[in-house]
Amino acid sequence: MNNSLADHKPLPLFTKIIYGSGDLGIASWGTLRQIFYAIFLTDVVGLEARLASFAALIGVIWDSINDPLVGLISDRVSSRWGRRRPFLLIFSIPFGMAFLLMWWAPPWNNQIVLAIHMTLAYIISDTLQTLVAVPFFTLTPEMTPDYDERTELTTFRMLFNLIASLGVAVAAPMIKNWALGQGLTLSQSYLLISGLFGGLGALPFLVMFFFVRERHPKPSTQSPTIREIAATAWDNVPFRFATGLYMLNWMTVDMVSLILPYFLTYWIAQGNLTAEMFLFGAKISQDSVILGLMFITAIAALPFWNWISKKTSKRLAYIFGMGFWMVVQLLLIVVQPGQTILILILTVLAGIGISTAHVLPDAIFPDVLEWEELRTRNRNEGLYYGTKNFSRKMSGAVTIFLVLQALGWFGYQTPPAGAAVFQQSDTTVLVIRLLTGPLGAVLLLCSIIIAWFYPLTREKHARIRKLLLRRETRS
Repeated sequence: MNNSLADHKPLPLFTKIIYGSGDLGIASWGTLRQIFYAIFLTDVVGLEARLASFAALIGVIWDSINDPLVGLISDRVSSRWGRRRPFLLIFSIPFGMAFLLMWWAPPWNNQIVLAIHMTLAYIISDTLQTLVAVPFFTLTPEMTPDYDERTELTTFRMLFNLIASLGVAVAAPMIKNWALGQGLTLSQSYLLISGLFGGLGALPFLVMFFFVRERHPKPSTQSPTIREIAATAWDNVPFRFATGLYMLNWMTVDMVSLILPYFLTYWIAQGNLTAEMFLFGAKISQDSVILGLMFITAIAALPFWNWISKKTSKRLAYIFGMGFWMVVQLLLIVVQPGQTILILILTVLAGIGISTAHVLPDAIFPDVLEWEELRTRNRNEGLYYGTKNFSRKMSGAVTIFLVLQALGWFGYQTPPAGAAVFQQSDTTVLVIRLLTGPLGAVLLLCSIIIAWFYPLTREKHARIRKLLLRRETRS
């Protein structure tokens, strides 16, 4: 594969589609975890909310090692297939099986044993996910050096991300209700869901191995220490801003996704655990309608944000999108039980902002590597993408920990087995409402502030590209 910046040819549409499809599995994993894992731990496994928060948090401590470690290992792999693609071939099937491990509710009665089991299941499953996710993400800058083409690659990836998220958000509650109607237990319904999406999510990585190529197949030879890694990453100023923006961005997405089932069940539906809505003359799960509408809107808005970023910049497009979403988050606090039309309108508006959150932070990240290459003559894509993936999971872990801690401290109760209606206390419901709306708006405001001061503009990136090209030509 030609490594020259000057000789780069535009990627064919087929390659962009194949690469983007990899996010079917990553997004299925992430959406199941974002939306349903907290309520799975509290209402299916039966863990007390505060104990469940520790089970999730401890699992991510392992991420502080495995994400950067996988990135470093992939940077140093030398094979006829490149550095990243062997990971996709070897670990795609184990990744699919990891879904089942994470979503099995064991029959133990002891709370401590349950917590230990779920923690270990999370650690093993997350490691298998990391072994495909980090190499997959790292392919973005290695496939193309072009600023706008990277945004297009990320847009295709996020298109499949949102399609998978839509599929999970809509289908999972419907599959659960269908399984319960067929006589399966709640635990068995989650296993059915995880097996279905795990199998579908593993296939694109196998296909990608055969059709996607890397622009920089030569491995790194240096082995920096952890201190050197931290110093290198910290000295990369755009990387600092991009990481802070990325974490705040996904903390908001994770918090809203995680708390939304609680908000819909215990506020909008007033404790109806199997609430349904009429749509096109048919009764459909309330969660399926709301989540499905949100993700459909997010998918439809993707081309718009891609266009805005080309007309202005990734930074300004992100600020516009997050500002819009922040207003919607503030309005959620005024929604009252039974106001179906209002919640549907706000869902559509939120989807527009969520579309921005899915595309632009990921599109910003590849550009910081050119800054690194110009400064140090090294890229270390795996190191940076491993750190990025770690920051993503850490933000998710911190979010689920804090949300479940808040629910536990303010009196959240697990519904009795077989209950159809169960209401939480007024205090618990108020906390759920505040977490769903205003607190998310505060996090979005913080991400907007960081984006405002992000130093790597389109013009600066173009100058960096010219300097790299000049250096390459001289050498």
